[in-house]
Amino acid sequence: MSTFEKPGFLAIELDGAGWDGADLARAVLAAESAGFHAATFTDAPAPGRANALLRAAFAGPVTHTIALVPEVDTVYTEPFHVSTQLASLDYVSGGRAGWIATASDAPGAAAAVGRASVTGEALGQEAAASIEGSRRLWDSWEDDAVIRDVATGRYIDVDKLHYVDFDTPAGFAGAGYSVKGPSIIPRPLQGQLPVLVAASLLGEVRADAVDAVLVSAPAAELLAAEVRDVRARVGASVAVIAELDVVLDARGQAAAARDAAFDGGRAAFTGSAAGLTDFLTDLLRAADGVRLHPASLFVDLEELGRMVLPELRRRGVLRPVVQDGTFRGLLGLERPASRYATVSAAAAGTGK
Repeated sequence: MSTFEKPGFLAIELDGAGWDGADLARAVLAAESAGFHAATFTDAPAPGRANALLRAAFAGPVTHTIALVPEVDTVYTEPFHVSTQLASLDYVSGGRAGWIATASDAPGAAAAVGRASVTGEALGQEAAASIEGSRRLWDSWEDDAVIRDVATGRYIDVDKLHYVDFDTPAGFAGAGYSVKGPSIIPRPLQGQLPVLVAASLLGEVRADAVDAVLVSAPAAELLAAEVRDVRARVGASVAVIAELDVVLDARGQAAAARDAAFDGGRAAFTGSAAGLTDFLTDLLRAADGVRLHPASLFVDLEELGRMVLPELRRRGVLRPVVQDGTFRGLLGLERPASRYATVSAAAAGTGK
């Protein structure tokens, strides 16, 4: 058995599962049973499919250990609504929610909400503002704001709800906005949901504003080096997650013969389950985790659960799956205090 100083985790993209309830439940339960630590949900439009956040919310009550991490766009959505929907997902999943904050430059996404398309550095600015606004809203209720005081008829302690007073910064390329708050939902179970962004957004989005960075490369053999480069940029406090497309030998058919088309511009592995196991063993020496994008969700997931994950666990490469764990716990993050709780306590101490 190999000795890993810090075993990693595996996530799987469930893009192959549609909105049909049985199909989605089958996919997420198969991923959880296989031992994946997290499932992600792309928000690319598909006919007849609900958005990523709704699919993740559907998966919450039927799962127990797997983290549920939808993509939610930051450019054509309102931070107030995004933050409350994600907080609701955290409650539905028992603290297993996360957020892949994306910044879409697709003209169709802009047209759907009647806005001009956003491109260039403005994408990163939109993402940074949405993340900051959402984080403030998650903190706007202190943890003990809900008191349920029957004697006085009070459900909440209004002194423990706070305005967030967020304004987009000077030089903001898009239409500026402000968020007053407080939120309309209590603080998430995790306090702050883990926020993930693609490495391409770093710069406009500060590394200390996110909890994990998704890293890809043009080819599989370049992926570990790209992970190390991003690690040097973001430091040890931010998780680095490698992105990998996967097509495996399966059901008597060689991977190279399968009609698999990827359009994500990611590194890809094509080959046997044993070969992928060796590749992931090496990759997880550099990365905190890997998100796999299977060519065919149910075909490749079967091979991954039968051949790859058990061997990675035997080698000591993967962290154990924790019953009743949180996504923050998976990433090694403590539950943070509300930024406003300290202010409230200080004000009480000075009579303000």
